[in-house]
Amino acid sequence: MSRFAMFSMMVAATALVPACAQEDAGRALEREEIEEIVHDYIVENPEVIEEALIKLSKKADQRDQAAKRDAIKSNLDSIYNSSNDYSIGPDDAEVTVVEFFDYRCGFCKRSMEWTTGLPEKYDGNVRVIFKEFPILSPESEKAALAALAAGNQGKYTEMHRELMEMDNSTGFEPDDIDGAAERAGVDVAQMREDMDSVELRKVVADNKSLARSIGVDGTPAYFIGENMVSGANQGKVVEFIEAELSDNG
Repeated sequence: MSRFAMFSMMVAATALVPACAQEDAGRALEREEIEEIVHDYIVENPEVIEEALIKLSKKADQRDQAAKRDAIKSNLDSIYNSSNDYSIGPDDAEVTVVEFFDYRCGFCKRSMEWTTGLPEKYDGNVRVIFKEFPILSPESEKAALAALAAGNQGKYTEMHRELMEMDNSTGFEPDDIDGAAERAGVDVAQMREDMDSVELRKVVADNKSLARSIGVDGTPAYFIGENMVSGANQGKVVEFIEAELSDNG
């Protein structure tokens, strides 16, 4: 019997003492005596507490993962089928990857080439959807609105790349964003007008609300099927993509 199992039995015995004592007071140990035994055992075997905490932590993680999976299932349409999102790769690709990102996120920037290269890497069997999720600064939100406004002109992908390649040290000032738009071939005046629109602000707000619902609290975050990968864990993303491709094949 493991130390943890023995410890659990001792704790259970402590809880049951009152009932046992009522049935056979002459044979049952007093609660105080059992508590002393448990105390002495813990002092002599402190590792049982660590083992108990590890088991409790694992159970909590399993409950958390199950809750996240249920939340994802309940929001699949919003995650994968929003008409407000832009994407690269074939619309009928076997696997869709959704990325929640912030233009000022260093990990998002470093992952940009890899993320945008997924459709080609998998011969058109993967599609990537971009979810604007500006949470790092007010400038992040301005950049997200600029990208969506560029999308109104059919220039989302070009603007996305320009903003991802922008140096964070510039602070994403208005002139910096306008310069990125010019390089992307965007009509800057029209972009600025669209950035103030209720429609585009609602897109960003809806993405933030969706993120809260499905447990996204940082960037980047990737979704593949009913699975979420937090952070720039490319290996895990690939694992889920290839599992999906295998299932579809």
